[in-house]
Amino acid sequence: MPQPTAIRPRFLISAALLLAVSAITIGLSANAIAAQKMPMQVVKQAENETLGKTILTTKAGHTLYSLSVETNGKFTCVGSCLSVWHPLVVAPSVKPTGPVKLGTVKRPDGRTQVTFKGLPLYSFGADKKAGEINGEGIKDVGTWHAAGSPKPAAPAPPTEYPGSY
Repeated sequence: MPQPTAIRPRFLISAALLLAVSAITIGLSANAIAAQKMPMQVVKQAENETLGKTILTTKAGHTLYSLSVETNGKFTCVGSCLSVWHPLVVAPSVKPTGPVKLGTVKRPDGRTQVTFKGLPLYSFGADKKAGEINGEGIKDVGTWHAAGSPKPAAPAPPTEYPGSY
């Protein structure tokens, strides 16, 4: 009967080292992929003639608001406030996108809330239809305003030189 061939120790060490390096490389690649956030469009823009500005809306067209006192990661709308004002939240793995630059902030409850110009965004429970702005100007601990930007001013008509040449 033939004798089994002895496996060389160097071969075993080389194979083990190759497997370890492969496992580390796969793990690092998976972590790098997990660290990248998936872009997802979460807001749109709409012209609002009543306010005279371009406002941000949800994808369904509901107005998004911000609260004037919620700056620098400080949250005022917590507890019962959240039954009326609904945070625009995304999964932690999502990078919110839209027609404007958006960011995120971590809420006290751990959820990831979308921000515009550093202010957290909310929809208002009393806005039942797309385009409604029932939350505009409501004052409680701060003032709620539709998030957005003023419409650009129309260019001034050219002025004529009053004198003659």
